[in-house]
Amino acid sequence: MLKKTFKMIDRGFFFIEEWSLFVAVCVALLTAMANVILRKATDNVSLYWSDEVVRKVIYFSTYIGCVAAVRSRSLIRIDALPQIFPVLKRSLTLFSHLAVLFFSTLMMSLGWQMTTMVFQDEYAKTTTLQIPEWYFYAILPIMGLMMFLRTLIVMVEDWRGKQDVTGDN
Repeated sequence: MLKKTFKMIDRGFFFIEEWSLFVAVCVALLTAMANVILRKATDNVSLYWSDEVVRKVIYFSTYIGCVAAVRSRSLIRIDALPQIFPVLKRSLTLFSHLAVLFFSTLMMSLGWQMTTMVFQDEYAKTTTLQIPEWYFYAILPIMGLMMFLRTLIVMVEDWRGKQDVTGDN
């Protein structure tokens, strides 16, 4: 039962991470390229909003990339000490996981508070595109929840001594 639940969460998060990052980066790339082409090919035509799109994509990809980093075990962690003292590997890995759980809980809590605060401000919109800012702040608690669940899955994998509980390496 737990294995099936983990597999379902893993596949769902993988789909969300991969496709949302792919689409976001494509939008930023196409927008930036179109702006450069327009600036070079014409005298004074440019997409005044392209910089804002690229900034928001960087913001989005940074936070969703954190979730993907947990899955691939690529987050920053204490690495040199376990190589010198292999006996410390399990305890330092546990400490690292607990720190990520704390961070993700903080992101959920503070992210939710910031999202609701910005949601209530009717004037909080992006400068050029006039998109409500709360859309971008909503990424914080979503990322926190996804990161928390991913870390729990990785902790269970470590506890069972497997790289991948879902059976997909």
